[in-house]
Amino acid sequence: MNYYLGIDFGTSGARAIAIDQATTIATQVKYPFENSASDKRRQKNEGSPIELANASGHKFSCSEVDFNLLPSAFCPLPSRAKPDNLAAIWQEALYSLLEQLPIRIRTDIKAIAINGTSSTVLLCDRTGAPLEQPLLYNDNRGVVTLDQIKNIAPANHAVISATSSLAKLLWWQQQPIFSQAAYLLHQADWLSFLLHGKLGISDYHNALKLGYDVENLCYPNWLQALSCSDLFPQILAPGTAIAEILPQIGDRFDLPHDCLVCAGTTDSIAAFLASGANQPGEAVTSLGSTLVLKLLSTTKVENSSYGVYSHRLGNLWLTGGASNTGGAVLKHFFTDEELITLSQQINPNLESPLEYYPLLAKGDRFPVNDPDLLPQLTPRPDDPAAFLHGLLESMARIEALGYQRLQELGASKLTRVYRAGGGAKNAAWNSISQRHLQVPVIPAQYTEAAYGTALLAHTASIQC
Repeated sequence: MNYYLGIDFGTSGARAIAIDQATTIATQVKYPFENSASDKRRQKNEGSPIELANASGHKFSCSEVDFNLLPSAFCPLPSRAKPDNLAAIWQEALYSLLEQLPIRIRTDIKAIAINGTSSTVLLCDRTGAPLEQPLLYNDNRGVVTLDQIKNIAPANHAVISATSSLAKLLWWQQQPIFSQAAYLLHQADWLSFLLHGKLGISDYHNALKLGYDVENLCYPNWLQALSCSDLFPQILAPGTAIAEILPQIGDRFDLPHDCLVCAGTTDSIAAFLASGANQPGEAVTSLGSTLVLKLLSTTKVENSSYGVYSHRLGNLWLTGGASNTGGAVLKHFFTDEELITLSQQINPNLESPLEYYPLLAKGDRFPVNDPDLLPQLTPRPDDPAAFLHGLLESMARIEALGYQRLQELGASKLTRVYRAGGGAKNAAWNSISQRHLQVPVIPAQYTEAAYGTALLAHTASIQC
């Protein structure tokens, strides 16, 4: 039996799912980041982190992991250093996931793909060693570079954001350590490098917010003109085979030496791939803390005022937007138990007369772009089930307006909506939503980003 491994690096932990040739889940394992030796040492304030010296001689703080497996020339040096390096925690998680896989599956894995959080990046030297702490997806120190970016990037481009990969790179360029830099790598790129040993390779999902032209599949001239462009990675389509796994990695984890490591993707796109949506007009609504809409389209749609941009998915485009309404508002008023009990008291076929715009703070960007938009949560009926009905009804209206907005901007006509996130379990919300959308609303086939990433590995193996 052949297996294909997808590894998901989210904000709170990592997960791996192996699927068989029929894309059925064979096993799954997880690694919460609080399980790391680095994190435990930090929490207990005991033991000393060690400091690393890479081939360039630069030192940085890192946790006690097996550096002999790194493709680069790391040398552990004892030191009473500052908090541990995130990259080492990620490496620790990656190796732990591989070790947790049943041996009968490990020995038959044919391909591996990894996803990471969008715009989480590392500045590395020529050996692949991180020169400083990685900058996470929500790190906005790049705000100081926005004027520079606006002067060179096209209007409405995804890089015009304080948290974009390009903003982070330009911020790093202003730091003294930049003179030692050789590569800018995304989280998924660096973790894949630990397995295949090839530096400077990324995918066009992760590279979108670096400025890569996903329509023409090249770096645009305005980007190549930057003095730091020599750090840009080579870009491949997600799921493209990069190389076979390093022999030392194969030996350590009982993986076949012909196991392929593939170009990855971002965590959010991996979750979309897992849903089962694959045709123009099919969409995924995720009701988590916020309300996130993603619609598969034959046309590329971008509008920075609404925070709308498009990722390439083969010959199609994945467009979408996010509203500040969502599950965080529901949990502000109700416990999980109350949400279950009260939802059962709602008749979803009857429209609530209450018209809310459920927010916890002022301002929304999509589908209404108004930073001063105030929460509208009155009148509040005495009956809590009626109040919940009004909230769910209003969120369904916002969802419908969101898909209408995407279609007004040029996206394909909505034909089907898959449900993901915690809200997918709420039957009342799903029925109310279907009444507003007038298209089938069904649960996502799978919701784990690791599953969507495993599908990439499966595709890569078939193509080879």
